[in-house]
Amino acid sequence: MAKVTMPQLGENVAEGTIGRWLKKPGERVAKDEPLLEVVTDKVDAEVPSPFAGILVEVLVAEGAVVPTDADIAVIDTEAGAVGIEAPATASTSAVAPAASAPVAPAPAATPEPTVPAPAATSAPTAPSPIPASTTAAPAAVPAPAGAPPGPEARMTPAVRRMLRERGLSGAGIVPTGAGGRLTRADVLAFVSGASTVAPGQPPGPLTAQAVPGPSAPSTAQAAPAPGAPAAPAAPGSSAAPGGIVFPPGVDEVVVPVTQMRRGIAAQMTRALDVPHAYVTMEVDVTELVRLRESLKRTSQARDGITLSYVPFVVAASIAALRRNPTFNGHWTDRGLVAKRAINVGVAVAVADGLLVPVVRDADRLSITGLNRAIADVAARARAGKLRLDDFGGGTFTVDNTGWLGSALTLPIVNVPEVAILTMEAITKRPVVVETPDGDGIAIRSMMNMVIGFDHRAHDGAGAAAFLRDVKAWLEAVGPETPVA
Repeated sequence: MAKVTMPQLGENVAEGTIGRWLKKPGERVAKDEPLLEVVTDKVDAEVPSPFAGILVEVLVAEGAVVPTDADIAVIDTEAGAVGIEAPATASTSAVAPAASAPVAPAPAATPEPTVPAPAATSAPTAPSPIPASTTAAPAAVPAPAGAPPGPEARMTPAVRRMLRERGLSGAGIVPTGAGGRLTRADVLAFVSGASTVAPGQPPGPLTAQAVPGPSAPSTAQAAPAPGAPAAPAAPGSSAAPGGIVFPPGVDEVVVPVTQMRRGIAAQMTRALDVPHAYVTMEVDVTELVRLRESLKRTSQARDGITLSYVPFVVAASIAALRRNPTFNGHWTDRGLVAKRAINVGVAVAVADGLLVPVVRDADRLSITGLNRAIADVAARARAGKLRLDDFGGGTFTVDNTGWLGSALTLPIVNVPEVAILTMEAITKRPVVVETPDGDGIAIRSMMNMVIGFDHRAHDGAGAAAFLRDVKAWLEAVGPETPVA
């Protein structure tokens, strides 16, 4: 027998929440096959099984908060172990939480009208993110009387959280779980419109619809695919900027704080305890633009993805980190801890927030390899398929706000890292250049870049030297620059 323990979810994270068990007791599980989902601050991440065998027992129920390294399941790893019957407590939703794993109490439902959080368009974004339109869960509607009640249906804390994040209550959703239990599937079915309203039940909290905003403006930096057209507002309702529709007679609505938004808020609060400072430089990327244009079709045909500017900036950052190794590290109570591995975080905008998955050992990848790795984590982030090892351990972050057309961004350091680099929009501008006949005016592709840094770890001179090295690398790009 082997014990499965709660994995470490990231730096300075001491506990996690069991979101959903993907295997039931008695089922066979392969090594590295997804075993359960763990709810982190920003995403539900799949946890692979560390062993192959038969899942004998689930020790912790869905929704329980578990400290890191606590036992959560038992797997029989014996080679001949087959056909093991599930114990009487096979239903994971009925397993009692471990004594050391307190279940988060369910907060009282708010009586105020709510709307789901709109997509964060002002947050730092990843290479060519696709803004997803956000639509609120449909409000429950009155139904004929005489049917089974639903508001007090039993449910796990995880299901309560799902309802809370969508501005719903259990009222009007038909529970299908054992003993009248409301399940995740019931909530998801209701949100998608596939569920029916329990007759005789009052509607849940008033919920307004979020209307998708227009697609982001196209820029020279790999613009995203256009978003879905905005849904028309309901008759009598009024649409406000930001994608919120106010129902008739309602002057204000509450935007619920989702799990992701709560995690972002906590991280930003921690980050702003850090003394930030900034250095910005203008970079001539004319030759980089030409090189990318010459390789774009080949990359699309070979890999099925567009070659973006982000891997070039990451490669330039890696070169600068080698020359300035103290920027590749963390600030701790002991001071600056420099890291050997170069693990680059890439900011990715998703429907309701921001994620920063990590490309590990980025210095071992070519520009083509970086492009593939960045596209992979960005696509999985948007699809909600990130893994636990996609988080934590980052040593430096690159943020591409330029695809939205930004000219100057003041980024927040992704603590405990000590620096973050932004790439702004690439625009054509008249620039004074040297010619054989003296100074002249030429049209060049220019990009502003900003480094935000922890002033406890570095001073402006060091940050300027780092950014100067990034600038020099990018301006030296030409037809002979290796990309494979």
